[in-house]
Amino acid sequence: MTNAQTTPVLPKAAIKPTELTTHGHTRIDNYYWLNERENPEVLDYLKAENDYLEEILAPVKDFRVKLFEEMKGRIKQQDESVPYKEGNYYYYTRFIEGGEYPVYCRKPGSLDAEEEIVLDVNEMAKPYSYYNVGGLEVSDNEELVAYGEDTVSRRMYTLRVKNLKTGEIHPDAIPDTEGGSYAWAADNQTLFYIRKDPQTLLGYRVYRHALGTDPADDVLMYEETDNQYYMGLGRMKSKKYIAVVSDHNGVATEYRLLEATNPTGEFAVFLPREKGHEYDVQHLETTFYVRTNWKADNFRLMEVKENKTNDRSAWKEVIPHRPHVYLEQLDAFKNHLVLGERQAGLINLRILDRKNKQEHYLDFGEPAYVAGIGHNPDFNTNILRFGYSSLTTPGSTFDYNMDTKEKTLMKQQAVLGGFDASKYTSERFFVKSRDGAKVPVSVVYRKDTPKDGSAPLLQYSYGSYGYSTEPGFSSTRLSLLDRGFLFAIAHIRGGQEMGRKWYDNGKMLKKKNTFNDFVDVSDYLIANKYTSADRLFAMGGSAGGLLMGAVVNQKPELYRGVVASVPFVDVVTTMLDESIPLTTGEFEEWGNPKIKKYYDYMLSYSPYDNVKEKAYPNMLVMTGLHDSQVQYWEPAKWVAKLRAMKTDTNQLLLQTNLEAGHGGASGRFEALKEIALEYAFMLNLVGIRE
Repeated sequence: MTNAQTTPVLPKAAIKPTELTTHGHTRIDNYYWLNERENPEVLDYLKAENDYLEEILAPVKDFRVKLFEEMKGRIKQQDESVPYKEGNYYYYTRFIEGGEYPVYCRKPGSLDAEEEIVLDVNEMAKPYSYYNVGGLEVSDNEELVAYGEDTVSRRMYTLRVKNLKTGEIHPDAIPDTEGGSYAWAADNQTLFYIRKDPQTLLGYRVYRHALGTDPADDVLMYEETDNQYYMGLGRMKSKKYIAVVSDHNGVATEYRLLEATNPTGEFAVFLPREKGHEYDVQHLETTFYVRTNWKADNFRLMEVKENKTNDRSAWKEVIPHRPHVYLEQLDAFKNHLVLGERQAGLINLRILDRKNKQEHYLDFGEPAYVAGIGHNPDFNTNILRFGYSSLTTPGSTFDYNMDTKEKTLMKQQAVLGGFDASKYTSERFFVKSRDGAKVPVSVVYRKDTPKDGSAPLLQYSYGSYGYSTEPGFSSTRLSLLDRGFLFAIAHIRGGQEMGRKWYDNGKMLKKKNTFNDFVDVSDYLIANKYTSADRLFAMGGSAGGLLMGAVVNQKPELYRGVVASVPFVDVVTTMLDESIPLTTGEFEEWGNPKIKKYYDYMLSYSPYDNVKEKAYPNMLVMTGLHDSQVQYWEPAKWVAKLRAMKTDTNQLLLQTNLEAGHGGASGRFEALKEIALEYAFMLNLVGIRE
């Protein structure tokens, strides 16, 4: 008897036409029904796709395990962060051998003191398949820690409080909160938090909670009535104020402040919201420093006294607007100001001495890198903590003496397994897009990799929300580089690498610039022999997954394979549904399709709506059943439609993590299994299986 090889059965989602009519225009959505999360037929379809993926990739099953172990083997399992001092304690995070999650620790007074465990997340996570802790906030008396706990991956955190002296978890448990937005008042008894709408998942109410009381009695301090605004909350660095921030996604900002010593008082508006005005605030002694785009596209720095914030005529300019320099970061110290300024796509750190008015910049000396102001909770210091990384330099933490200009490396990410930075090199150049815009591109590869068109290359981008894709180091990426891949980041419009206009020219009715930039960079990489079309891969996630969907509709022949993670591909339908989490807050990014000009424009590029009967590249699509940002049904519908319409025999694979959300699996090692899947998919297609 012989075992005949069976052909994997293609999953097939049932066609159930739904008519969707807007502005007199009707679309037929055959897979609209896949949004029924609790429908057994939906779950059966997702499981069938998962099974199909495993059958197709069965020949590289062992290779996936090898890649996972290889990437895991580069991670120093027993590791800890560089401690920072806040109040009377040094705080740090460490990982234990085999531990998926961090252990948050502190030591009183000295690094030689006995360790106190704040939270051991490994122990806390044991009962759950998914677990995440967010927003640790220690009270002024340093005896209590507030934190958020998410056990589903919907980013709906339950607020809890632990007594750090006794180890007791207080009975106070407040569900549906914003995980990173907690603040203690100075009395060590009062907590402020943001409650989220269970339907839209938007934070919309600020409450005051007295420790030990029934959360049902919590006092509503502020309600955001405009659902286009996102909210944040926290204690300012000076500790004097608790701040509530309402942000309209790159359109307007409004701060509300309450003195921490007056928790039963009312929040006062720093400066009322005004369309087109974005600002953020740092408090120092009796002065506020304001990073603002008031009459300054790329932002400028102003200062104002505490009692004059509402009077912009009282604001004094500290750093003027510059058309080619984007003011991105700000930190304030007793004697210094530190600015993160982005020019030609790269961050420069600028130090200003508040006493003698002198200034200088830090020099980094590499063509492509990422630098940023670190966590600096202490005002009364001349030491700046900053982070640095490049495509060939592992993440590094430095302490910098702002007076003597002495730079001290405190820690560099350990990369086990014989990593040698001298074997790799990076490049940075500009590619002219079809409309003349010059797009920065960062590339890294092994020095022995040929640049004659024969090497495979992975091109990555995001290109939305003004989020700049930084050319930083990745130890997992070595598994591609060491097998002959080049890795390229296209810093396309929609990000903010080249300033605010770079973002503005890649959103709303200019969104197609984002897709065109990516395709034009791909053409350049092929024309200049970095790779060839049969060895070029593209990758993006979330809004970068929209990018993937758009470019495979525009020019599918350019790519051997595409990886789209949690892709936002059903743009029009999602943006018409204001009950879906985050939709209303996105109108200033994509447009509101209830307005016809935006509907027409979005419809012209929405990946799901523009699937055609034609050949597509090999594709791996990944999603999470509990995703709160891009609902699982978007990628599921997209794959179902592609499977029904595409004319090629290339691989089309959908993987749904049935226990995770937008960020994928929790835990530092579990997440590597998803990366191993992505890499095995690509490497297999170019014949590399070991």
